[in-house]
Amino acid sequence: QVQLVESGGGLVQAGGSLRLSCAASGRTFSRNTMAWFRQAPGKEREFVAAIKRSGGTTYADSAKGRFTISRDNAKNTRYLQMNTLKAEDTAVYYCAAGTGSPITSSLRFETTYEYWGQGTQVTVSS
Repeated sequence: QVQLVESGGGLVQAGGSLRLSCAASGRTFSRNTMAWFRQAPGKEREFVAAIKRSGGTTYADSAKGRFTISRDNAKNTRYLQMNTLKAEDTAVYYCAAGTGSPITSSLRFETTYEYWGQGTQVTVSS
């Protein structure tokens, strides 16, 4: 059974940094697209960043220049380095994995991904 487990969330002051991890088990995801989404209280879940099997990355405008998605295929783990955090980054962050080969424009859509983690809370205090 495929399982994605996020970790690394927590409470941080505005301007600080966190690194989220998404560890996959039950399947090797080195050839798959993986992404991070987030959901703030009272809002819909939104795309943050994705990394394709080729290593290409794409980011939401809100994440560009501050967040970096990366991978360690040997560990079957993906990361989201978040710098210069803002109060509006407060949300539950989810990792997601897809088994297809989506085009770049579809990476922002939840339907691209078959597997989801349970989420990790990130709280940024202002």
